[in-house]
Amino acid sequence: MTKSDLDLTISWAATEGWNPGLHDRDTFYNTDPQGFFMGFLDDKPISCISAVSYGKDFGFIGLYIVHSDHRNKGYGIKIWDKAIDYLKNKNIGLDGVVAQQENYKKSGFKLAYRNIRYEGLGGGKKTKSEKLVKLSTVPFEQVIAYDEKLFPAPRTPFLRLWFQQPESLSLGYLDKRNLKGYGMVRKCRTGYKVGPLFADNAKIAETIFS
Repeated sequence: MTKSDLDLTISWAATEGWNPGLHDRDTFYNTDPQGFFMGFLDDKPISCISAVSYGKDFGFIGLYIVHSDHRNKGYGIKIWDKAIDYLKNKNIGLDGVVAQQENYKKSGFKLAYRNIRYEGLGGGKKTKSEKLVKLSTVPFEQVIAYDEKLFPAPRTPFLRLWFQQPESLSLGYLDKRNLKGYGMVRKCRTGYKVGPLFADNAKIAETIFS
C-alpha cells in the first residue's frame, strides 16, 4: 500500500467513526512500510488492513475494513489472512469491535481486556506542577526505558515519530530526574485524543491528564 492508498483507507476509517489523528499516517507507515495491505476488485480498492511489526516478537493489526459495498462476500478473510501471514510467529494484538470478537477467537485470539472510550470537553483550571515538563526535554533513552515496561516490545522508531507530530503536546512527569509518567494529546478529525498516557500511579496520571 502506498501513502496515497493509506490516505484513502484513513478516510474509510473516519467514515466508520474511528476518528483517526490528523498526522497518524506517517508515524505508522514509516514504522513498518511493508505492513499495510489493500485488496482490489477489478482494479478498484475495496479492502484494507494494517499489520505493523514492532521488532521480531510483536505486531499489531488494525485498519481492518471492507468497503460497505463489498461486505459479506468473503473479501475480508482474504486480506485478513495476508496480515496474519505477514506477522507469522509473532505475538499479535488487535482492537476488536464487539460484533467481531467471536470471529477473532476462531483465528486463535483471546480477549485480553476491554477498551472504553470517553469523550468530553477540555478546559478548566490550568494544572501547575514543577514536575511536569515537555517530553522533548527528557532524555529519549529514558522515555524508551519507561515505555518498554508497559508495551509488549521496543518501539523506538514509532515513538520518535509519534512525539514529533504537529498539533500535539507531549508531557513527562519527572521526580528527582526520574520519569514517573508521560502522556500525549494530538489533533484528530474531530477534537483531540489523549494517548498514550502512562504513569506510576493514579495521582500522577491525573496531573498529566489535566
